[in-house]
Amino acid sequence: MTSKARNSSHNVSEFILLGFPCRWEIQLFLFSIFFITYILTLLGNMAIVCAVRWDHQLHTPMYILLANFSFLEICYVNSDVPNMLANFLSQTKTISFAQCLLQLYFFFSLGTTECLFLSTMAYDRFLAICRPLHYPTIMTTKFCSSLVAFCWVYGFLWFLIPGILVTQLPFCGPNVIDDFLCDLGPLLALASACVPIPGTVLICGTMSSLLIFATFFYITGSYTLVLKAVIQVPSFAGRKKAFSTCSSHLAVVFLFYGSVMMTYVSPGSGQAEGMQKFTTLFYSVLTPFFNPMIYSLRNKEMKDALKKVLGAS
Repeated sequence: MTSKARNSSHNVSEFILLGFPCRWEIQLFLFSIFFITYILTLLGNMAIVCAVRWDHQLHTPMYILLANFSFLEICYVNSDVPNMLANFLSQTKTISFAQCLLQLYFFFSLGTTECLFLSTMAYDRFLAICRPLHYPTIMTTKFCSSLVAFCWVYGFLWFLIPGILVTQLPFCGPNVIDDFLCDLGPLLALASACVPIPGTVLICGTMSSLLIFATFFYITGSYTLVLKAVIQVPSFAGRKKAFSTCSSHLAVVFLFYGSVMMTYVSPGSGQAEGMQKFTTLFYSVLTPFFNPMIYSLRNKEMKDALKKVLGAS
């Protein structure tokens, strides 16, 4: 990078998040829809956290992981939705340079943590169904707590290098982001308009692809072994319960990874320009909204615990 590019890196003091440009009446309508979705997402995931916390029958590794996953979803939607809602009512739709980079780091770190938690939950189900005799000795409370700590810590460490690289990029003038948050692809595209940055694009793309595909293939491999084991269960009731648990997990996995792969395998490539915001919206806003329903509707223990939390008989 030339000295001129470095000197120009601080020319942009703020970015403009276009969000979903449309008439003011439609902006208000979208604000109402997403505000209701946001509140329901918080309530649904908080209900799961409280149910696991207060019902001692749910103090098992599977539900401890689920409670952490639900807490993660609360953090995830808070990393982008409040700012998106504010932008619906804003005339300028601006975000400062520092706030943009901070949002980028937390958004991606929480997304990385989600990949790790989904992998850990797949490992838990693999042990429970494929290695039932060894499960109590392997998946102890201490080991489960270590897995939870690993997911949180490593999730926030993984994106440090790409995050630092983005802070060093030159933003020499263009500052309009066609998205509702400070996403990696649009930021790399803005920097590329100032100076070629093939190295940064390669590193960010490689790290994103490595994380996404490694965890996705691990999860699908684990559940393939789980489903093969479930088919061999002689009891119909046992098969039904195992299929119910696994189908819930797999539904969340495919909802999340399906949209993530479309967005981040090749950040900054400019593919599907104008559509990235919709795939981002799907996994960052809608998936956390659906998760409480997916995990609770087909799980009797969770439904019973939620009834207690909500004060139902």
